[in-house]
Amino acid sequence: MKKIILLPLLLIFASCYNAEHNCKDFKTGKFKFEHEVNGVKKVTLFERNDSIEIETFEGKTDTASVRWVNDCEYILKKLHPKNMAEEKAIGMKILTTSKNSYTFEFGIIGSDQKQRGTVTKIGEL
Repeated sequence: MKKIILLPLLLIFASCYNAEHNCKDFKTGKFKFEHEVNGVKKVTLFERNDSIEIETFEGKTDTASVRWVNDCEYILKKLHPKNMAEEKAIGMKILTTSKNSYTFEFGIIGSDQKQRGTVTKIGEL
């Protein structure tokens, strides 16, 4: 009987929790993405406006077009791909936001494999 009473209470509390989604705050600006590759910390810096993203990683700069699907999802496509893998578009989805960062999910369009990361906003354009 106690389980029957607890279940509706748990559902009520779970439905009240909404992850923050102020995606518009992150459409433009200067950003930093820190991630680990084979146990080594790597940093990617990028600037994004409504239609272009310029990324710098390990001293190399690359440019991609940005097409917003909605306020929290966009598609990146490299403007000057160097190989077949770089020709594939990447879907980006902002999952949650905070004051100066967001958690996102990304993967090649059409693939079920997704990865997650967190980006920090470091400035305005």
